[in-house]
Amino acid sequence: MIYQNGEILFFRSLTSTEILFIIAILTISWLVMKLNRYWIPFLANKFSGKRRLYILALMPILRLIIIVGVFIIIFPLIIIPTTENLIAFLGAMGIALGFALKEYISSLIAGIVTLYEMPYRPGDWIEINGIYGEVVSIGLRSLELRTPDDNIVRIPQLRMWDSPIFNSTSGSRELLCVTDFYLNPKHDASLIKQILYDVAITSPFLQLKKPVEIIVKEKPWGTHYKLKAYPVDARDQFQFISDLTVRGKKALLDLDVKFNTVMQVIHSEQSVDNF
Repeated sequence: MIYQNGEILFFRSLTSTEILFIIAILTISWLVMKLNRYWIPFLANKFSGKRRLYILALMPILRLIIIVGVFIIIFPLIIIPTTENLIAFLGAMGIALGFALKEYISSLIAGIVTLYEMPYRPGDWIEINGIYGEVVSIGLRSLELRTPDDNIVRIPQLRMWDSPIFNSTSGSRELLCVTDFYLNPKHDASLIKQILYDVAITSPFLQLKKPVEIIVKEKPWGTHYKLKAYPVDARDQFQFISDLTVRGKKALLDLDVKFNTVMQVIHSEQSVDNF
């Protein structure tokens, strides 16, 4: 414990050189974190598959390392590093932040838990609170999603406490795509299955190592076909579904197969409810 004129010293007397050094450290760390958000995705996009995902996963880890490093460097320059001062500082900071930044701290804690449990990582395609997109970056307070419409959505990490998280990729490049076809029941189901299978395996976006499945379910309004397949890369999912839809529809129309419209489906469901 250090005293001066009978009083306990808490803060150090900083020289102009030390003040400039602290400002320089904060500025450099801020610039490095800004660059971290651009050069890591730039580097990751030069790769594909799991290597791209591993490189993107470095972003939140490097950010955490920078924050901890800056704190370790600056703290002993400002606070006299005694046990009593450390306890007093942490206690005062905890009380102040606990009241003023309750939700913010909860998001930070959730962010730390996220870095440990890894329920999602950069490059994953997830859905939270009805928002679907690719994880662009993971911060201690929030994560960023890029939606299919190319919008960036920031979601507080606090949402992971009380919201289900749907992860379509879980750290891999495989993502199951489902293409739906709603047909009039008057057709040869085995022939339709074969045609849809041929449409899938001839797609330039198809990942040949993964299986192609066609699920058929009879509904009161007709027959529902689900064509399930995997694109080569998760980022191709929308082009893949569009390709299967366009070519599948053309192949079915060439057979003179009739599609059910929305009004037919609604009318059939209302008839079943009335019955």
